[in-house]
Amino acid sequence: MEFFKNPNINFVGSMKPAFSLSVTLIVITVILMLIHGGPRLSIDFTGGSVLQVKMAEPAPSVGQIRSALEGKGYDGIQVTEFGSADEFLITYPNVDGDTETLDAAQVLLNDLREGLGGRDIELRREESVGPKIGDELRKGATSAVFGALALIVLYITFRFVFRYGIAAILALVHDVILTLGIFSLLDLEISLSIIAAFLTIIGYSLNDTIVVFDRIRENMRLRRKESYRAVINRSINECLSRTVLTSVTTFMVSISLYLLGGAVIHDFAFALTFGVVVGTYSSMFIASPILVWYYERNITDKKRMALDM
Repeated sequence: MEFFKNPNINFVGSMKPAFSLSVTLIVITVILMLIHGGPRLSIDFTGGSVLQVKMAEPAPSVGQIRSALEGKGYDGIQVTEFGSADEFLITYPNVDGDTETLDAAQVLLNDLREGLGGRDIELRREESVGPKIGDELRKGATSAVFGALALIVLYITFRFVFRYGIAAILALVHDVILTLGIFSLLDLEISLSIIAAFLTIIGYSLNDTIVVFDRIRENMRLRRKESYRAVINRSINECLSRTVLTSVTTFMVSISLYLLGGAVIHDFAFALTFGVVVGTYSSMFIASPILVWYYERNITDKKRMALDM
C-alpha cells in the first residue's frame, strides 16, 4: 500500500537542522540527569519495598501520607497516586535485612494508620527486593543493553559494511538517551519493565533502519550515476509509506495501552509510545544522514561502488 505517491522530501538536506535538534535534546537530557543525580531507579535496582494501599474515603493527599510517615521516622519515602485518588504506591528504599518483609510492611502500615488518625487502610500489594539482588539486576540490565548493541554492530557489519553498523548504533543510542531524557524530565522510575521497553525500542528502530539500509544498497547498484546524497534521499522516500504505516500502526497500539492499560503498565506503554516516535525520526533523519556525513569526509567517488557492494 502506497501512503505517499512519489514523495520527494529532502531528508539529507535537513541533516544539519536534525543533528542540531538532536544534539540540543541530548545536552538537555544530560543536564536533567545531572540535576536529578542520574535516572531515578526503581527498587528493582536499588533494593527496597513498595506497597500498594487503598485508603478509606475521604482519601488523604500524597503530602499528608508522606508527612505522616516522615513523622514516624521513615526517611526517603516516595508516595504517588496509583490509578485512582484513593490508591497509592508507597516506596521505601531501605530494607532491613534482619526483619521479615511482611512484618516490615505491617509495621509501616500500622505507623501510617496511627499517623493518619486511625484511618482504615487496605494493603493490596507488596513487593520487596534486597540490595544484593537489586545490584545483580542492575548489572544484568546494563549487560543486556550493551550486549544487544554489540550484537547489532556485528550483524549489520556482516549484513552490510561496518559504517552501516556504526550509523545504526548511533541512531539507537540517540533513541535510548532521549527516552531517558523524557523519563528524567517527568521524574519517572526506570524499572525492569522499562529496560524491556528500551530493548523493544532498540529492536523496533533497528528494523526500520535496516529496511532503509537495504534499499540504499539496492539503489547504489541500480543508480550508479546519481550522487550519494541523491541515492540516500531516494531510498528514504521509497520506504516512506512503509515507515509511516508501520509507525502509525505501532503508535496506535502503544497509545491504547497507555490510555487504557491501567497504572501497572502505564510507564512501560509511555516508553514504547515515545520510542516509536523518536525511533521513526532517527531512522529517517539520523541513521541514513550519518552515512552521508561519513561518506563525504572519508570516501571518494571512485571508491563508492566498491565499498557499498
